[in-house]
Amino acid sequence: MTDKLKGRVALVTGGARGIGAASAKALAAAGAAVLITDLLDEAGQDTAGAIVQAGGRAGYMRHDVRDEAAWLAAVAEAEKRFGGLDILVNNAGIFAVKPMAMTTLEEFRNMQAINVEGVFLGMKSALPALSKRAGQWAGGSSIINISSVAGINGAAFAVPYNASKGAVRLMTKGAALECARLGFRIRVNSVHPGVIDTMMGQKVMDDYVAAGMGSANEVRDTMIALHPLGRLGLAADVANAVVFLACDDAAFMTGSEVVVDGGMTAS
Repeated sequence: MTDKLKGRVALVTGGARGIGAASAKALAAAGAAVLITDLLDEAGQDTAGAIVQAGGRAGYMRHDVRDEAAWLAAVAEAEKRFGGLDILVNNAGIFAVKPMAMTTLEEFRNMQAINVEGVFLGMKSALPALSKRAGQWAGGSSIINISSVAGINGAAFAVPYNASKGAVRLMTKGAALECARLGFRIRVNSVHPGVIDTMMGQKVMDDYVAAGMGSANEVRDTMIALHPLGRLGLAADVANAVVFLACDDAAFMTGSEVVVDGGMTAS
């Protein structure tokens, strides 16, 4: 436990498991109170309960990031339960492996609704609450958008995902500049993970196996080989970057891309 985020309140979407759960736990360990939101009620409640059992402050709320009214309710819940909002982690997202020719327009639009519109609605809905308390902290309030290496480099069989994560990357920069110009003292940065060894990461590999890209072991070895450090990422690797961007150590960072990919995009 540290006190880097003592007194602050964070909202983490998609916080029931994977990167979101690891981020929620790391933020709580650094002293923040955390409202976890997701559609996975049991897992979300379990994650919040684990934080409380470890001595932290956390709660869970069901939340569809595609719904603007649900976003307003989530922000209001953070303020009501914990007294405000200082950190927003837009983590909720989906991924699918599918050839473009076989991808329906409905599937494309649903991915944009969750991965892009969810981030837009989150930033828009949280701005008033984040602005209220930004003056309390040397680095102001913080919005952290979870993008991907797929928002930097292309990936075959993932065109809708590329589109969504590329959008998150540039929305982050636009929002960062806007907040700075308007004097909101809200920093906005993006995090770009490589392949992370979570349930979603495993689904990605399973989808490649199903698409005939090789056996489970072959696909996993191929994914590992993409990372020069020689392993898949851990959810904690990303969570550590989230905590850094949330705290005053990153007070002079806004509009930045923090790449957590074991060197995947270095070449």
